[in-house]
Parts: sequence; C-alpha cells; structure tokens
Amino acid sequence: MASAADSLGSSGTEQTNLNVPVTDPGAWATAMNNLGIVPVGMPGQQLVPDSVCLPGFDPSMGIITPINPMMAGIRLVPPPPVPVELPVIKEIIHCTSCTLFPQNPNLPPPSTRERPPGCKTVFVGGLPENASEEIIREVFDQCGDIIALRKSKKNFCHIRFTEEFMVDKAIFLSGYRMRIGSSTDKKDSGRIHVDFAQARDDLYEWECKQRLFAREERHRRKIQEDRFRPPSPPPIMHYSEHEAGLLADRLKDDGKFSEATAVLLTWIDRGEVNRRTANHFYSMIQSANGHVRQLLSEKAQHEEEMELAREHFKNAMLSILTQFEQITAVFIAATRQKAWDHFSKAQRRNIDMWRKQCEELRNAHSEEIMGIRREEEMDMSDNDDDENPCKKMRLDDSGLEVQTYALREENDSLRWQLDAYRNEVELLKQEQGKAYRSEDDHTQEHHHHVLQQTLHNMQQQLLGLQAELKRKELELEQARDQQMSLEGELSALRETLLNGLEATEMSSTEGPEKAVNGCMVVSCHTQENSMEALVRGPLRSEKEALLLGIISTFLHVHPFGANIEYLWSYIQRLDAKVSAAELERLMIRLPRMFKQEFSGVGATLEKRWKFCGFEGIQSM
Repeated sequence: MASAADSLGSSGTEQTNLNVPVTDPGAWATAMNNLGIVPVGMPGQQLVPDSVCLPGFDPSMGIITPINPMMAGIRLVPPPPVPVELPVIKEIIHCTSCTLFPQNPNLPPPSTRERPPGCKTVFVGGLPENASEEIIREVFDQCGDIIALRKSKKNFCHIRFTEEFMVDKAIFLSGYRMRIGSSTDKKDSGRIHVDFAQARDDLYEWECKQRLFAREERHRRKIQEDRFRPPSPPPIMHYSEHEAGLLADRLKDDGKFSEATAVLLTWIDRGEVNRRTANHFYSMIQSANGHVRQLLSEKAQHEEEMELAREHFKNAMLSILTQFEQITAVFIAATRQKAWDHFSKAQRRNIDMWRKQCEELRNAHSEEIMGIRREEEMDMSDNDDDENPCKKMRLDDSGLEVQTYALREENDSLRWQLDAYRNEVELLKQEQGKAYRSEDDHTQEHHHHVLQQTLHNMQQQLLGLQAELKRKELELEQARDQQMSLEGELSALRETLLNGLEATEMSSTEGPEKAVNGCMVVSCHTQENSMEALVRGPLRSEKEALLLGIISTFLHVHPFGANIEYLWSYIQRLDAKVSAAELERLMIRLPRMFKQEFSGVGATLEKRWKFCGFEGIQSM
C-alpha cells in the first residue's frame, strides 16, 4: 500500500512540470495540490518539534539530562505520567537545494530497528542518485552538529552526531520524499529512510560513560559507608609513673572503670611490668579487686528489686486467677436449669462459647502460676543450705567475705569437674551399650522387614476385595433393574386381569372365552368366584379401614401419585408391622378408589398409585 502511494506520488510529480522557483509559495501550493498533499508549512519553521526528542532533552541548555540509574542522585523511580499529546503532523520542509515532502498520513509510520545503547549514528537510505554530500549535510545540519558523514557510492550514507537526542530528530525525517530543486527526474527524487545504526565509537563512548557512572556510584557508597562506620578506639598512651597515678584514680571511679581496665590490660600485655614498676601495678590490681565488693552490693540490690517485682507479679497473677474463678462461677450459675430455660437458643450458644473460652484461659493461667511456684520451690531447695551470699557478706567483715567467696568458687569448680566426670561415664556406658544393641538392632530390622512384607500382602488382598465388592455391587444393580422391570410387567398383568374381570361382570351372558386388551381370558363360574374373592371384597378389620383412610389422605395430597416404597416409608413411621405387600394388596382390592399408572421405559420404569375415589363416586 505504501509502495502504491509512493508510485502514485512519483508518477504525479513526473507528469507535472514544476519549473518555478523554490521561494514562490503560490507555485509550491499549486504543485502540492497536483500531488494531492496540502502544504501546511512555510520556510523558516522549526524542522522537528521538541516533543519527539528524548524526555531529558532541554533545548535551552543543549544537553541531555542524565538518565542512567547508576549515576549519583538518580533512583529507579518510574517517571511521572506523560500527558496524552496530539499526533505530530509532518509539514513540508524547504531547504536551499532541495525540498522534503511528508508521506501520506494514512500510511503506517516507517519501521526502525532496536536502538543500540548510546546510539549517535544513523543510517540514511533511499537518497536520490544525484544527492551530493553537501545536500545531505544541508538537510541533516538542522538536526544537530554532525561529526562525520560517510556516503556510499550507492544511495545511502551514515551520519554521526555529537549528541544522542539529535538522532531522534533525524529519525523524524524518515519517510520524507526528497526532491532536488524543482526537477522531476527520477535521479533527483527519492524517499529517504532513516534508521538507527550500530557504531563502535558510539558503543565505546557509552561504555566509558557507564564506567564513569559506576565509579561515581562506588565513590558515593564508600563515602556513605565511611559516614556510618563506628569510630576507631582511642589510642593507648605509653606507661609512665604519672600516667600510672592517673590510671589508679580512674580505676576508683565507676564511670571510667571500663576504660581504665582496658588501659591496664594493654600495659600488662605490652610487658610494662618489671621489678621497678611491680609495686605500681600491684596497687592498680588491688584497686581493680576493690571494685568487686561494689559489684556484689549492686548485684544484691538488683536481686532484691527482682524479688519485689516477682512478688508483685505473683500477686497480680493470683488476683487475675481469682477473677477468672468468679467469672466461671457466674457462667455455671447461668447454665443451671432454672435460669437456662429462659434464654433463647442464640443466647445459650453465646453463653456456652463464652464459658468454654473463660475455662480455657483460666486453665492456662493456673498452669502458668503453677510453673512459677515450681520455679520458686526449686530456687528455695537450692538455697536451703546457705543464705544469700551477698546478704551474708554485708553482715560479715572483709576477711570472712573473702574466705566465703573463695570457698564458693572452689565449690563451683569441683561441681563442674564432677559434671564432666559424669558426662564421661555416660559416654562410656553408651559406647559399651552399642555393642550389645547391635544384635538386637539386626533382629528388629528383620522383624520390621517381615512386618512390612505382611502389610504389603494385606494391602494387595484389600485391593482384591475392593474390586470384588465393586463387581458384586454392579451385579446387584443389574438385579435391581431386572426386578423393577418384572414388577412393572406384573402390575401390568394385574391391571389387565382386573379389567377382564370387570368386563366379565358387565356381560349378561357367560361365554367360554373373551378378548381383553388383545389377551384371551378363559372364565367359568367357579373361576370368577375365586378371583373375585381374591381381588375384591369388603374390608375385613378396623386396621384395614384405618390404613385405607391414611392411604387416601396421603395420596390426596400427592396429586401426581406416589410409588409403593414412598407410601410404605410414610406408614412405617406410624405402624412398623405393616408391609408394602399388604398395602399393595389392599389398594388392588379397591380399584374404584386407587388406580396405578406407569411412567418411564425399561430400567427407569416406575409405577405410581393415585387416589381416584372422587372419580369413582361420579361414575356411580
């Protein structure tokens, strides 16, 4: 379609002689009318609108704003929504040596390949044969500064610009028809195609920019890490008698004790202890040891605070448990019969749910309190033999404190040694027991294997039994279908027999044979009497009268009838001794009150009984 339009435009240009100067707008309007295109542009207008350039291009600055996510200050944030713009209308472009005519707006836009990274070079094809390098440069100079222009002997060339956004302006010219001067020769006319081109120089510059952005990002991250890096520890001064005196004073200060201990430890590691400085170091170590008493007093104080807090917590838990018990008592009182009967079902359901939740919370709370009590009993059993060491040290003098502390440390060390010996003995016992358990393990494995084999066999038998059960069920279903079909045939035969008996009664003369519904019925006087006694007759007992009333009522509310199983299941609730055969015999004896109809074919054949007593009265 595009080629047809191009050929049409070219033929029109070839047939029309436009030997008029370029600067005459009236002549150009006549020429465009002959081509079927309305001229919408004038000389001196901007070549390409700014909306087709890159989003980051600023025409006033002449540069592209950085859009690389690795550059400092740039984040991977989606750009703001771009407002919907009207489609760009291409206009006629007038140059000194040539004129560019836009393509038909109804044609699809020219296609382009995928844009290479850092593309600054374009491919221009479809140039007129007489197009020189000066004419091409004159056309594309309006898109931006050209670094290089390489023209082939054929009708194409490569143009490299200084910036990337200039490529978008050059792509805008794709599809225009170039005409050199006002000539209509084919060598002076051609439809140009502009596309992205891959160039090593463009790729190299883009990679250099990416490396630059990466270096800037690494530098920014390093500065950020240095900002949040913890400061280095202060340097330790060298040992001197003056510094040793100051350090001894700082060891006695609680706020500076940690820093002073670090300095003392560093001096000892450096080897500053000798015969001349031993006394100074001994005094400093003695000052550090004097800090132990203060630590023990602080520990005792914290333990007292912890005991008080534990006691307060225990009392609070007991009060909560008491309130739970009271709420449970309220629920128990509400569930008693004299109060429970007055609540609705929804209220009873909610009260029952609340009671269960309250009991669960109470049980969990009581278990927590019992755990606290067990922990207290264990603590009391550990501390039965000796009192709190901190309280004891506060009462005794300094010598007794040191002795008690040393004895306790020795006791702890002996206890740890005893635990270590016990662990070793347990390990030896386990290693000796493994040898004895190896044979037992082998026996257990064999027994386990036998059990697995037995279980597999049982599973196979179970699968076989399930298949047999399915087969029996299918046979049962087939037998049921056959039984239903036989019952339908039997009921049809009974109805035929009843019709034949009625016809026999109405006849005035006794004949040996008579046709009923296509079947020959042989009757004699003795046979009629016996059949009449079997099929018809008055009610014999009160039970039959009651059944007759119930059946009539039931079938009266079922105008479409009901099968014998449905009727029997209803009467079974009233009298479990009544059978379906008894009901069917009773209804057969009263054909003017009950009649039987059949529906379905084959296996779906179903017989229904209907109440027809009112019809029988009208017929009488």
